[in-house]
Amino acid sequence: MHPMLNIAVRAARAAGHIITRHRNKIDSLSVASKQRNDFVSEVDRAAEAEIIRVLQRSYPGHAILAEESGRQAGSGGRDEFEWIIDPLDGTTNYLHGVPQYAVSIALRYRGRVEHAVVYNPDSEELFTASRGGGAELNNRRLRVSQQRGLQGALLGTGFPYRDDQSADAYLQVLRAFMQDTAGLRRPGAASLDLAYVAAGRFDGFFEMGLQPWDLAAGALLVREAGGLVGDLDGAESWLESGNIVAAGPKVYHAMLQKLQPYLHLYR
Repeated sequence: MHPMLNIAVRAARAAGHIITRHRNKIDSLSVASKQRNDFVSEVDRAAEAEIIRVLQRSYPGHAILAEESGRQAGSGGRDEFEWIIDPLDGTTNYLHGVPQYAVSIALRYRGRVEHAVVYNPDSEELFTASRGGGAELNNRRLRVSQQRGLQGALLGTGFPYRDDQSADAYLQVLRAFMQDTAGLRRPGAASLDLAYVAAGRFDGFFEMGLQPWDLAAGALLVREAGGLVGDLDGAESWLESGNIVAAGPKVYHAMLQKLQPYLHLYR
């Protein structure tokens, strides 16, 4: 394992320990609303602080982009390295006792994601990847599914939940996919959804309006497991736009074709 990935794993496990320790104290947690239907708890903040502490102990000059504390510039000429952190992806699930949440950590070097960790502390599933080194789940090599098209495919997605997201536009896309697939699932944590694509549990995944910390680690997992990742039109701008399609090659191209009539809704 690459030394930087090893430190990321250490940070994810440290955050996972905090998340697990508070799992049976949810009723007593301090919870705030960032905007409608978007919550942050003291566990999110404590887990993020622990991740940053572990990372900066080994790499004090690296930049940070974290969901709760925002962007911290690097120092000493090391800001070309940037850690992208979601300390608790799936906070709403966590607060309701639904065991579908994860710690997501990615390292971007000169604009390209090089290492990724997605860790579910409830199931103790640890997904890891390094560019060019493949993707693994608990040290077992991952491959995307070999599904050959949308017919019979199981897709993951995420529903619009913020005021700035169009439910009407999404419902048009959802209806189009419902007609041709075996089903769609909305578990509620995009990093894990992408990890599930890498593991072949989902044949594909799409969502709109996400943030870099939702996508960076999971997307590298998919690519290193043999899948494809792009924007709704197949472009490489998914990390900037927050719109993503990820799947094995044949399902990916079928998904892009299905999305073609709806691209104008997201421009």
